[in-house]
Amino acid sequence: MYTLATLGGRVDQVATARDTYHHGDLRAACLNAALELLEEGDEAGLSLRAVARRAGVSPNAPYRHYSDKDDLLAALATHGFQDLRRTLLAAEATAAPGEELATLAQAYVRFALDHQALFRLMFGRPCDDRHPETRAAADETYAVLAARVAAVNTRLGSRQAAFMAGSWALVHGLASLVLYGKLARDSNPGEVSTLVKAVVDAMCGPA
Repeated sequence: MYTLATLGGRVDQVATARDTYHHGDLRAACLNAALELLEEGDEAGLSLRAVARRAGVSPNAPYRHYSDKDDLLAALATHGFQDLRRTLLAAEATAAPGEELATLAQAYVRFALDHQALFRLMFGRPCDDRHPETRAAADETYAVLAARVAAVNTRLGSRQAAFMAGSWALVHGLASLVLYGKLARDSNPGEVSTLVKAVVDAMCGPA
């Protein structure tokens, strides 16, 4: 976690001194502050001024990187997709042979539960032309699942794309149902993972 100490700032410094972060550090500090605020509430309570207060910088400092709240939310969503992609790749790398798809699904659901506000933000925002980096990050995340589905099902031919989309819908649907308490309510993480594997195996067949 970024802190004022690691970024070289102090709460009691004057605003001009607090803004003397290196270019990359200020952006990272603002994004980290926004993530903390998002986890504590939701996107409705986010503002560039609130981020500035949490990061310990002057009210105008975040505007160096984010022109408005929409830019900030897009940056959060982009970060979320990048983090989810890394999570999926790490899970796939450690999966037992034949269990890769179920392991990816379990990691996807765990990510949703561990980062609930961020997950809702990621999939609640449209990937529009104003923020192509968010669309690209989402596509790269989907590509991890798509590649695994393609590896498992090599004989689908023209149905491959539809099966890939359906597999993502299945995994995302499981994550949403668990996240909103409609499925596996009050279950511990181990029970949730067991359920996710059982559903994926039943619907897609063991990898």
